[in-house]
Amino acid sequence: MTFVVVYIDDVIIKGTHLEEINSLKKFLHETFRIKDLGKLCYFHGLEILYKGDTVLITQKKFTTDLLKEFDCLGYSVVASPLDSSAKLKANESTLLPDPSYYRKLIGKLNFLVGIGPDIAYTVQHLS
Repeated sequence: MTFVVVYIDDVIIKGTHLEEINSLKKFLHETFRIKDLGKLCYFHGLEILYKGDTVLITQKKFTTDLLKEFDCLGYSVVASPLDSSAKLKANESTLLPDPSYYRKLIGKLNFLVGIGPDIAYTVQHLS
């Protein structure tokens, strides 16, 4: 069994039969001129760690970079950053001078929801 994951111009090939994988890589290289970067370590915000027979997938680096980018490293941890009974209204407060900064933050947080379902409600509500 061989799995091929394609995202735009990035390809991950994983399988149980090394000969088949090498044959596929040769075919792809002859057809598209691909470059083999070796063992997968980082892919679109996902960090891949190998420990014996175990593979760990984390977004620690992405999360840390996000916290640095939005100057949030100094904040303390909370169980839920938004009260579930909070009602937000569009005309209740002053508009942001540049909403693109907020949109960028919400977009990156949406990316984290897949592995951090505990923030899903808050991110969706703010989105």
